[in-house]
Amino acid sequence: MIKSVIVGAGRVGSATALLLAEEDQRVSLVSRSGTGADHPNIERIAADAADRATMLRLSVGAEAIYDCANPAYHRWPTDWPPIASSLLQAARECKAVLVTLSNLYGYGPVDHPMREDDELAATSVKGRVRARMWEEAKAAHDSGQVRACEARASDFFGPGDTANHLGRMIPRVLAGKTVRVIGSPDTPHSWTYVPDVARTLVVLARDERAWGRPWHVPTNPPLSQREVVAELAALAGLPAPEVRRISNWLITALGVASPMLRELREVTYQLERPFVLDSSAVTQTFGLEPTPMREAIAATLESVAHK
Repeated sequence: MIKSVIVGAGRVGSATALLLAEEDQRVSLVSRSGTGADHPNIERIAADAADRATMLRLSVGAEAIYDCANPAYHRWPTDWPPIASSLLQAARECKAVLVTLSNLYGYGPVDHPMREDDELAATSVKGRVRARMWEEAKAAHDSGQVRACEARASDFFGPGDTANHLGRMIPRVLAGKTVRVIGSPDTPHSWTYVPDVARTLVVLARDERAWGRPWHVPTNPPLSQREVVAELAALAGLPAPEVRRISNWLITALGVASPMLRELREVTYQLERPFVLDSSAVTQTFGLEPTPMREAIAATLESVAHK
């Protein structure tokens, strides 16, 4: 039985684990809590992914290592480097393909749809953290030490998840209350569906054409936050509620008590100006298409409405 190691038991890690388990693969799902997807082929393991000896032991015999970890937002500079280094070493010594799930922070603000060959020109702390992770993995790949690639996605959404920008809108839409958003309600924004992320990770791990470069997860044409709210309301059979912007001064004030909001300040450009992903390369190369946006939003809405 083929073995895979997945680090991170959140929405993407668990979705990827289930995809592999349902193919009769043996999956080690590693997280600090030891939680995640439940399936006879999934072994949920409580461990620190930054512990090199532990990850080496867990990765012996693995065909692929999937890095779907998600350290606390305000701890990226301290928590990401040792995790990335640990998984890179495990992949190198165990001869496993390393597939890292990333985002678009590394590009920094751009004025065009982001492509994989754009420069990693971020100046934000979190953007540079993500850029360095890929630069180190790419250098190891290019020198023949490891087989590595990276999947980059925009803001996640998917069934059962109300912890992201789109998910947080749903309870207020269903209650007919004003939806308050960070940044402009009317700028185009890309949204990536979690099941599409999981499908992409599995394909990239298995196809040698994927290795040595980044890929954008298949993602639908952008929608503004106001358009997302309108679509959610239409699917729920409700009138679209009012959408209002959260003032910058309020975000600053709330950031005093909330590390998450405090850290958002350096990347608010993503919600102030067009933030659009071009995923044509992964479609042209592997035939991967995004789940139609209306279908994806409907599945997300239904999962929250029936909780």
